[in-house]
Amino acid sequence: MPLKTAEQYEESLRKMNLKVYLLGEQVKIPVDHPIIRPSMNSVKMTYALAQNPEHEDLMTAKSHLTGEKINRFCHLHQSTEDLVKKVKMQRLLGQKTGSCFQRCVGMDAINAVDSVTFEMDKKLGTKYHERFTKFLKMIQEQDLVVDGAMTDPKGDRSLSPSKQADPDLYTHIVEKRKDGIVVRGAKAHQTGAINSHWILVMPTIAMTKEDADYAVSFVAPADAEGISYIYGRQSCDTRKLEGCEIDVGNRQFGGHEALMVFDDLFVPWGNVFMCGEYDFSGALVERFAGYHRQSYGGCKVGVGDVLIGAAALAADYNGASKASHVKDKLIEMTHLNETLFSCGIACSAQGHKTASGTYLIDLLLANVCKQNVTRFPYEIARLAEDIAGGLMVTMASEKDLRHPEIGKIVEKYFKGIASVPTENRCRILRLVENITLGTAAVGYRTESMHGAGSPQAQRIMISRQGNLEQKKQLAKEIAGINETR
Repeated sequence: MPLKTAEQYEESLRKMNLKVYLLGEQVKIPVDHPIIRPSMNSVKMTYALAQNPEHEDLMTAKSHLTGEKINRFCHLHQSTEDLVKKVKMQRLLGQKTGSCFQRCVGMDAINAVDSVTFEMDKKLGTKYHERFTKFLKMIQEQDLVVDGAMTDPKGDRSLSPSKQADPDLYTHIVEKRKDGIVVRGAKAHQTGAINSHWILVMPTIAMTKEDADYAVSFVAPADAEGISYIYGRQSCDTRKLEGCEIDVGNRQFGGHEALMVFDDLFVPWGNVFMCGEYDFSGALVERFAGYHRQSYGGCKVGVGDVLIGAAALAADYNGASKASHVKDKLIEMTHLNETLFSCGIACSAQGHKTASGTYLIDLLLANVCKQNVTRFPYEIARLAEDIAGGLMVTMASEKDLRHPEIGKIVEKYFKGIASVPTENRCRILRLVENITLGTAAVGYRTESMHGAGSPQAQRIMISRQGNLEQKKQLAKEIAGINETR
């Protein structure tokens, strides 16, 4: 059955033997850990909505390999319509979770690896695309979560991978054997890694000949021997251990990042998709980054929808919704959010077919999309904090609100308009806090800056893709400049 239920997905994670460390201790059952579980719930939503007939058109697609209905997160884009539906799906999931739902990285990775391995095989006579297609078919048939792993720790940014004092600061091949390769290193900031079934590793930068051992791409089970995870801290994350629903802000959903460590990981040849072909590493990085920058025009917009709604409710509860400056701020937040969505749709609609048949977004517009994402969510968050007011960060705890003696005092003095319970006001202010400053800020504000590459990475691509010489020629023609005379 190509489509798993949310419950079947959770059960599949319970059968895995992941080596996870959190707050200095090894976690025996990650699914049940109160800090980790909300992030798993977000991934479960990608399964639950795929079972919902109302969202079937966005959440599912027809496999070009088997003809079966599959989860869109396992799909290779076969048209610009697929690219547009991807962005709309991501916005929907952002609206439903108010957080990072983590499957986008793997979806973007499989689409990038597909076209690049096809072109590698055509030029070099390798068999990488055949191996990848076999892997993808398995992923589609079992509806599995793939974690795309690209970002290396990098160490000294002024040095190439092979020049680092510690060679492991970039993931690299340490041994080639008859039956496969041995890999050492790490991948940082790995979104949703602990909620994944498979890891798809890619090089993090365009490699040169001297860095050929670092030009490596492969897949491995997430619980393979030789892979371990160190769970990343998030602001306010230990609130999830306190048993207070209101203080968390978004009790049910969340995201996570982890440091993924490869300690002499063995990878059989059948799971290797690049092994030293450094000439193709740049194309893989560029295409994955492009797909992932497109993604932000969907997921961040969905979370933005939740934040705008929360800010509007805060204004209602504060008795300030009719103030002209509050109305104007909500309009500005909506304008910025829809601009991000427009960029995501535009780079999708302008996509084109690659040699493998998979569709690639317009890379220039995808980078423009992500460049805007590095800015607009910060302004949306600032305006939300402005509307919410200072109580958002000075409010007493839920335990104080529930206290038999001081609870009545909290209830009285944290009251907004008389018709709305104080608890409701506290809940919405904590949600704003969660999205702008708390655990969800990792999946909204900070990730908007650094996810899919830093702002400078997009500016470099915009410079490359902007075709300045063509624009100069247009100006010359209009101005009547003829340099051949």
